[in-house]
Amino acid sequence: MRIFSGIQPTGRKHLGNYIGAIRQYVEGQEHGDPAIYCIVDLHATSVAYAPDALPGYVLDTTAMLMAAGLDPERCILFRQSDVLEHPELCWLLCSVTPYGDLTRMHQFKDKSRREQELVRASLFLYPVLQAADILAYKTDEVPVGEDQRQHVELSREIARRFNSTYGEVLVEPVARIPATGARIMDLQDPTAKMSTTYGSEAGLVFVDDGPDAIRAKLRRAQTDSGREIVRAPEKAGITNLIEILAVVRGAKPEKIEREFDGQGYGAFKEAVGEAVVEFLAPVRERYVELRADEAALERALGEGAERARGIASGTLAEVRAVMGIGPAA
Repeated sequence: MRIFSGIQPTGRKHLGNYIGAIRQYVEGQEHGDPAIYCIVDLHATSVAYAPDALPGYVLDTTAMLMAAGLDPERCILFRQSDVLEHPELCWLLCSVTPYGDLTRMHQFKDKSRREQELVRASLFLYPVLQAADILAYKTDEVPVGEDQRQHVELSREIARRFNSTYGEVLVEPVARIPATGARIMDLQDPTAKMSTTYGSEAGLVFVDDGPDAIRAKLRRAQTDSGREIVRAPEKAGITNLIEILAVVRGAKPEKIEREFDGQGYGAFKEAVGEAVVEFLAPVRERYVELRADEAALERALGEGAERARGIASGTLAEVRAVMGIGPAA
């Protein structure tokens, strides 16, 4: 089974990234043939960003992925912009992507509302580039969070339309979304996804946060005025904390509810804080070690890009041939 997923280099990684995506990457390393992971710096340019900071964010993300357990010897880990087959395939796939499908993408609607100065054409085409990322490797399975389900479905539709138009070349991927923790919410606004780009510092638990900072953020997490520790639509904050603790402990949410029945929010938040501190400590310590050696991180990305290019170039050659692009065979 061939596995692919991409992650944004948008600064420090948070608990939602780790639970919803990075853990899945590490698990996929065990059964992917190969497992391919991409740091999508081209995607990062689709909204306002700091060009001088982006290269450092890529290395931050690389170190974090490796600290979590990704081994460049056992998977393919690379920077998106190092493999030019991605943007070329994006353009070619635009020929079979309906404009109307892109106007219905939830993330485009959400992000375009937040971009005050300029809504970039690249933000509109973001889902097509994401499809190119996936389809370039004839991916079978895409480990993602719940928020990416629509994007993977569009990738499937693009693959189907391409194959019916030009011939059977591309593989329709399947999303793999965790049953618990697929969508970790902001601690201060539990109706919104935890996000580095749009969230507040108080609403994010960063993987490299110190123990005291983690405890304080969980202690101040927004909840409702009640006392019951149960999941319910009107209890978004407590529901989020139950999901977090269930993932961290490797338990079912129902077990968490039974354990803390009648204990009140204060004790529950303290328990969540301690569990998250213990959960993240090994990754944080390893990250600090790895991040210090930038040359080693760049070597890992360069070697990964060469391996990725070896696969993507073959797919692109097939795509160009059936589309009549380039010299006649």
